[in-house]
Amino acid sequence: MQRRILIAGLMATAAFAHAQPPAPFPAKPIRVIIPSTPGGGTDFIGRNLATHLAEAKGWVMVPDNRPGAGTALGLAELARAAPTGYDIVIGQSDNVSLIPLLMKTSYDPIKDLQPVSLLATTPMVLLVTADSPYKTLAQLIDAARKEPGKISYGTSGTGGSVHISVEMLQAAAGFKMQHVPYKGSSPALADLMGGHLQVAGASISSATNIIQSGKVRALAVTSAARNASLPDVPTVAESGYKDYSFVTYYGVFAPAGTPADVVKTLNDAVVQVMARPDVRAAYAKQGLEASSTTPQEFSRLIEKDIAKAKATIQAAHIQVQ
Repeated sequence: MQRRILIAGLMATAAFAHAQPPAPFPAKPIRVIIPSTPGGGTDFIGRNLATHLAEAKGWVMVPDNRPGAGTALGLAELARAAPTGYDIVIGQSDNVSLIPLLMKTSYDPIKDLQPVSLLATTPMVLLVTADSPYKTLAQLIDAARKEPGKISYGTSGTGGSVHISVEMLQAAAGFKMQHVPYKGSSPALADLMGGHLQVAGASISSATNIIQSGKVRALAVTSAARNASLPDVPTVAESGYKDYSFVTYYGVFAPAGTPADVVKTLNDAVVQVMARPDVRAAYAKQGLEASSTTPQEFSRLIEKDIAKAKATIQAAHIQVQ
């Protein structure tokens, strides 16, 4: 009798435990993979988001820098993670839209990544030295048309956002400069200031300090509208190419297969954080325009961006050396 009672009790306990609903997400810390070294723009975005999600939601957020492979390593790390929502990554144009088109990666940006929300966009900026004879973008383009390939421009690397944005501009305006790729924006900007380059392209966050120092002149930003951190710098469109626009994006991704309710929880929290005026102000100081989207809207943005990048890469015959 006692044995039957014991067995019945164990079965009832097991049934009760089985019937308990799972703990609400998140029930443990969330890792935020940052595919860059500490201190850069991507690191700022990842840590800012982690801090404000912890404040707003009481979640435990763990930033984890995973630089390497041109920022692709962090996305490869996420693609291998379990689709539970406890691992997310800060992805951007370079490692989502561009790198997979130019080199073999262990992840497919469409099949292996679940977009959660856009976080920010930022344009590139075209720079010359303070004593350059080119005072405007129109003057630079006119000179480049007269002597194709004579003017050299530096970027942070072949196939990156800066390179693609300049190739798109050359196609739109009908001129040609000589591309000089560097391993990062810092050496490219150093060579510009040192007189070894006539032109350089960079992200606004990389170039703001030297622009403000007066060592270089910003000719144009690549966005459709002027950037709040550089209000006196015209857009490419204002220089006569009204259909031209290029921005790089940053956003949050989870592994493909993450449950829809978990993605929604993450998205709701991100949207709440990105609507805060203090967050938007902090982003603006970095030359970033804070934003948020639904997962579906972000997916459509990425698909359009990949298609545009693919067309530019094919037309310009861009290959990673």
